[in-house]
Order: sequence, then structure tokens, then C-alpha cells
Amino acid sequence: MLNFLVKGRKLKFSLKFSKSWRFISAFVVACLLTFNFPWAATATAKHYTDLQFTPLSEVKLPKYERFVLDNGLVVYLMEDHELPLVSGTTLVRTGSRWEAGDKSGLAEIVGSVMRTGGTLKHSADELNEILEQRAAAVEISIGEAVGSASFDSLSEDLETVFGLFAEVLREPAFAQEKLDLEKTQTKGSIARRNDDPSSIANREFKKLIYGQDSPYSRTVEYATLEKITREDLLRFYQQYFYPNKMILGIVGDFNAKKMRSLIQAKFGDWKPNPKISKTLLPEVSQANLGGVFFVNQPQLTQSNILIGHLGGSFNNPDYPALDVMNGVLNGFGGRLFNEVRSRQGLAYSVYGSWSPRHDYPGMFIAGGQTRSDATVQFIKSLEAEIKRMQNEKVTTQELNYAKDSTLNSFVFNFQDPSQTLSRLMRYEYYGYPADFLFHYQKAVTATTTADIQRVAKKYLKPENLVTLVVGNQTAIQPPLTQLAAKVTPVDVTIPGSQTQAQNSSK
Repeated sequence: MLNFLVKGRKLKFSLKFSKSWRFISAFVVACLLTFNFPWAATATAKHYTDLQFTPLSEVKLPKYERFVLDNGLVVYLMEDHELPLVSGTTLVRTGSRWEAGDKSGLAEIVGSVMRTGGTLKHSADELNEILEQRAAAVEISIGEAVGSASFDSLSEDLETVFGLFAEVLREPAFAQEKLDLEKTQTKGSIARRNDDPSSIANREFKKLIYGQDSPYSRTVEYATLEKITREDLLRFYQQYFYPNKMILGIVGDFNAKKMRSLIQAKFGDWKPNPKISKTLLPEVSQANLGGVFFVNQPQLTQSNILIGHLGGSFNNPDYPALDVMNGVLNGFGGRLFNEVRSRQGLAYSVYGSWSPRHDYPGMFIAGGQTRSDATVQFIKSLEAEIKRMQNEKVTTQELNYAKDSTLNSFVFNFQDPSQTLSRLMRYEYYGYPADFLFHYQKAVTATTTADIQRVAKKYLKPENLVTLVVGNQTAIQPPLTQLAAKVTPVDVTIPGSQTQAQNSSK
């Protein structure tokens, strides 16, 4: 029999001592959490700013191996025997930014049908069945600036799954029926693309910054989709999928020597393309140097707002200071949160961020959502905070808060070996040094208040801010003309849709 005296009450229960003592421990913890004790009331709570933390431990890269096959395939291997799992990713030097504008959507469809269409040796159903029986996966996708193929497998099934992974990369069948299905599904996505006001804002804002025809902003339309044929998929594949345009990374529970042999067996005889040259990147310039634009959505009770301009890339020497500037602007305790959300009560969410890209200019974007009648005030408040970053030096407290937040989040880049390997591959893909993150960490640590004001004055362009509002025109009072004499409407009617046909007949 065990007795516990809690708040003057004696609690009794009996246990057979053959049972696990974990039950007793759990009961005691429950009592401690449930009842108040006099001695606990004497403890004085500290404000979070008074808490002291030990310095962050130094981040070190796990051991890895890099080598290149004779055909040009770059390979990274990183053993991790914590779990009986193996995963791999191949980065392919391709992307939708190199597809023809009149066949927008081609690259994404190539990636999808490479996987769903099966291989020359296994139909799609056979491929799926083999993978499902082993709780394994093989996936392929092609994004804006990179293609990606991946696999996940139990260690015991590695040879089988890796063989299928190699098949999908080297011998895709591009089955016509799977292409037809993919086009049908894409048509459904086109039809629904105006259902979400945030999606409308993000899509149309890119067009305002990069231009309607830029590969960084154009959209798939019914007309471009109809032009895509199986022959287009084959040509695109044959242009980009060669071993000397790929980086393969594998992490997990394997023996590196055996893994090298398996890679050589599955990819070693794949012929490279000797005529490959560096593909020129599309030129980028800001399409609209300022202006207020509006998408009328009468059903909305609040406005979705984005303001911003063209930005820069990660390899800019000032990027660490700009990232700290983001910390001053954003998050709990940031200027936008304190002023626009807390003091003025204009929005639940508000943000502003310098968002770079690896090899082309990203954007500086600020925005959020607010009630319709607060739209103009919200935009003016955003603009005021952007100008304040240039004109008012950040305090030491603001700087330290932003730097601590940035440096504390830095460690999450290395939570597991697969994350680390992914970064190594990405940096090689874009031509960055392998220790880029560590140079960034040191630069963040060295950032000063003067640096923040300097980069704010240099890179923030209040005179070039483009403003986009997605909202209910009649409910926005005062009107947007208080921001600019000219407010340009943006038509988001889907070309080729029934709605467009109805509008044209009016």
C-alpha cells in the first residue's frame, strides 16, 4: 500500500511490485502538476528579457564523401546509421524558366509524367506496386530553377528501390494516357486558381514586379497547356537529363563502399552530353517602378495587401545585414508587429522581408491582411515603417533581439544529416562555397546598428514600391485614390474560361 498526503488529503492505492515503476513516477508527476504547493508561490517569475542562456554550441558538418563519376555525375555520400533508412536526391540542371513561353507548364508536366508514366521496363502500376510493397517512394518534380528526383527506402530494400530510381531517371516511358491525365488535372487547377485571395495576390504581384512574360511570373493557361505534346516532353527530357547535369546525394544507413559500387552499376554507363554549355539565365528588371494596383473581389470582407520592389540574391555581401534587418521588421517584437498590429490594431498578421534568390534577384515584400475600411491606413503604416528603417537608427535592444533570433534559428539548418547534405548539394548547384552558411553566421554576428541603417538606405526603395490590393472595392473606404491619383485595375479573368466568354459577350 502506498500513501500520498496532498493538500491535507491522504490518497491510497495498492500496487503489485511486479508492475513497472513507471506508473508510480507518472502518478507523482501528475500530483505535482495538478496541485498548488505553498513553496511554489514564493518563486518570482522573471521577464523573458532577463533570462540567461548558454552560448550556442559550434555547428559542425557531419562527415561526408564527394566524388565524380567518369560521366560527370557528382555524388555526395553521408552515412547515418541511427535508423534503417536510406534517402537520396538528385538535382538536375533544368527548370521551368527555360521552357518556351507559349508552352508554359511543360517543365512541371515533364517531372510529373516521368514518375506517373512508368519506365520502359515497368508500367506505372507495376512501379507503384513494387514501391508500395516495400513502403518506399520515388518522386520527381521540376520547379522554376531546378529539377529534383528523390527516393526513400528501408536499408534492406535499397538495391531494389535504387534500381527503380535509376530507371525512372534514365528510361521514362512518358505514357500518353498519363500525359492526358496530367493535363486534365492541370486544367482543374487553372479553373480554381482564383478561389484564394492570397494566391491571387502572390501570383499577380510577381507579374507586377517581373513582368507578365517573365519566366519568373508567367502562369499556365489553357492555351499553353493544349500545345504540349508527348514529343515536347521527350525533347525537354533529352535536352536536360544527362549525368553531367546532375548532382546525386544519398544519406542514411548504408556502407559507403557498397554504395559507390551500386551507383557505378546503375549510373556508370550512362553517356554524358559532351556539348552541354552553361545555360544563360533570363534577364530580370523591375516591370513597374511604383504604382497602385487593385483586384476587385466583391465577396471579400478584408483586403489582402502586398507592397514591394525587386530585390537581390543570397551571394550579396550585404545579405547577412539584410537578414538581420528582416529580424528588426518581423516577428513578435519586430517593428511591424509592435506598430501595425499591436499599437494600431490594423492586422492580425503583418510582415516585411528581403527575400533573395540564389542566382537571380528576389523581391522585398511587405504585406498582410486587414479589414476593408482600414486598407489605406494599413498601407500608409507599412510605408512609414519602411522609411523609418532608413531614417531612424535601430536601438541596441532591437539589434540584439534580431541577431539572437537569426543566430538561434541558424542551428535548425543542421537538425539532421539530410538537411545538411541538401544544403551542400544546393550550394554546389548554384556555385556557392560549401561553407557559405558559416560565413553568413560570422557576418550576422558582426552586424552593427550602422550596418542596418546603411543597407536599409541602400536597398529599400520607397519610391519604387509597387502596391497591390485584392479586396472589395465598395467596402474600401477611404478609397485607394488617397494613395495615388491613378489606381490600375488588374483583370484576373482566366483566359479561355467560361467567365471570359461571358465577359466578352457583354
